[in-house]
Amino acid sequence: MPARLKVGYCRPPRQPDCVNDRPVPIWINDPAALQAHFAQRPGRIGLDTEFIRERTFWPQLALVQIALDTGRGSLAPDDILLVDPLVPGMAEALTGILADTRILKVMHSPSEDLVAFRHTCGVVPTPLFDTQAAAAMAGIGSGVGYQKLVEQLTGTALAKGETRSDWLRRPLSAAQLEYAADDVRHLFEMHDVLADQLQRTGRLAWLEEDAARTLANAMAEGPERWPHLSLRSAGFLEPDVQRRLLRLLRWRDQYARTHDRPRTWILDNELAVNLARNPPIDLGGLLRVFDSQPKAPRKLADAVWQALQTPLADEAQAPDARQAETRDKHLLRRLQDAVAARSRELDLPDGVLASRRWLEALMDTGEWPSALGGWRRAVLEPTLGPLLTTGDNATTSV
Repeated sequence: MPARLKVGYCRPPRQPDCVNDRPVPIWINDPAALQAHFAQRPGRIGLDTEFIRERTFWPQLALVQIALDTGRGSLAPDDILLVDPLVPGMAEALTGILADTRILKVMHSPSEDLVAFRHTCGVVPTPLFDTQAAAAMAGIGSGVGYQKLVEQLTGTALAKGETRSDWLRRPLSAAQLEYAADDVRHLFEMHDVLADQLQRTGRLAWLEEDAARTLANAMAEGPERWPHLSLRSAGFLEPDVQRRLLRLLRWRDQYARTHDRPRTWILDNELAVNLARNPPIDLGGLLRVFDSQPKAPRKLADAVWQALQTPLADEAQAPDARQAETRDKHLLRRLQDAVAARSRELDLPDGVLASRRWLEALMDTGEWPSALGGWRRAVLEPTLGPLLTTGDNATTSV
């Protein structure tokens, strides 16, 4: 029985059948049709999404591209599915495919795609092979984009055309369909090359460990506990001001998630810092401040006032943002140099072994952060351990 349409949903006009006289991939606007293509489960699929995130906190999933590994070699047009997630029941149909651990999901730099899938489907694609991360571990380069990596590994130059398209409109244009299909058309070729390289160098387990952590983090994604640390200006604020700023930022994040609005549309960073530094004496004072700020959230004044005045249960434990100014910069430089030297020995691009932020966390707490656990710790600890014993790793709080 066909899925019942949601109130307000209108089935869009038919999609084009050809692009430049070539058959286009299969347009899927029926959950049963999607499930039929997976009656026999493939060992792997290529996966990508198009989404819109201009006016919302959560990415709005607008299109899901799936390449099916049929074992026939090069992909035929009917091996690529363009799935309309706006159709009622489609998210539920996708969920079973994404969660099926028998199917490897090959993706490229999927961090935001994972957020979109988790928000729309409640799951993330498991297991995962990230071709961008694989290229870094293979020594090709760090953060290499899809188009550049496709050209480097397959010799195919892709058009750049539709990155700014409105993917929520229906029907999609022929150019959009072709662009979307290209985003998964070459994933299997790249997977074959990269998996072989990593297998030969013994680094495939590294990639699998990173992928598992990426998926776990995506599923556990939630409000940042100490958002004030992300603001550079917080490093110049006194502890009591930092605590007020923390209250406002936590409230803003929760409101943004609940009401699906970008954080800065609710309360911009500059205004939050100003309120924390110069707190009004009462609600009337807050309203006067808002009157002088064109983008101030006047309708939310009561909530902002309540957040500003209400201490957080854990705010006394908040790290002092000023520690960046007192951190041992010479030790940090020695750690960075040691990581760079180890990267050269392993033929790894900069940034793969350890970022500056991870090293700072290691210095501040004296404990290896989860991002530096597993294979990275095994590679780095013999080099970094002796250096850390010379520094002061005590953590300060505001």
